[in-house]
Amino acid sequence: METPAEVEYRYNRLTWPEMNAAIARQPVVVLPTASTEQHGRHLPIDVDLLLCETIALEVGKRAQGNVLVLPPVPYGLNLHHIDFPGTIHIEPEVFIAFCLNVTKSVAYHGFEKILIINGHGSNQPLIDVIARRTTLESGSLCAACHYINVAIERFREIMETPVIAHADEFETSLYLHIAPERVQMDKAGADDDVMGAYLSSDSTTPYARFNDYWSRWTDLGVHGDARPATSEKGEIIFETAVTRLLELCEEWRKWPIAERRDFHERPVQDFIRW
Repeated sequence: METPAEVEYRYNRLTWPEMNAAIARQPVVVLPTASTEQHGRHLPIDVDLLLCETIALEVGKRAQGNVLVLPPVPYGLNLHHIDFPGTIHIEPEVFIAFCLNVTKSVAYHGFEKILIINGHGSNQPLIDVIARRTTLESGSLCAACHYINVAIERFREIMETPVIAHADEFETSLYLHIAPERVQMDKAGADDDVMGAYLSSDSTTPYARFNDYWSRWTDLGVHGDARPATSEKGEIIFETAVTRLLELCEEWRKWPIAERRDFHERPVQDFIRW
């Protein structure tokens, strides 16, 4: 008979004795990170949280005990959206410190592989830092990914609009697949950022990063066009993301942890701390 530790994929549903069994099994521990921010007139402010957490939980459900999903972090770096009512902003230093406390706690208990699955674009540089610091400041390995990146190639084959950005065809389709009753498609619209040869107001060029206050360039709070979105496209996005993240988790679970080696010929000042 299977024990709860062998079938439960939600971290918080385990008791502490069951957690010991999970640690012995060494699943990949997933931390979903997201945001609470405006997503136009047609979508709720929980878009990033709902989409990211739903995908992460489905990965855990299908992983047959090899993935354990932490409760999500629902807030992120969002000051650029603050002029739209409802948006919650967390300072980047606070976000990094908070998430690092989570990942290092997981490492402390003995889990060796941690994966941050992110659902909010502005969190990306922050989760990269969190993953690097977790690896360098613990005996575990931590990687970070943006779930959109594993599904975007497949979505490009079916998309009808030129922009993948925010409250757009991509996010709206995925939300229509997960919770269609919450989407107000009659209020969906289109907008674009300000573009130059090297810069854009929403960091959509490959040359330079720049994110302006969104109230300076959009009336809708949208970057892209949600009007061609469908639940059928959302299902394709969902299945692609879940399938590829399952493959990523399995690769990560098997990733070797080698011993560190010191190539210094003289004693180092190992009392120094960064």
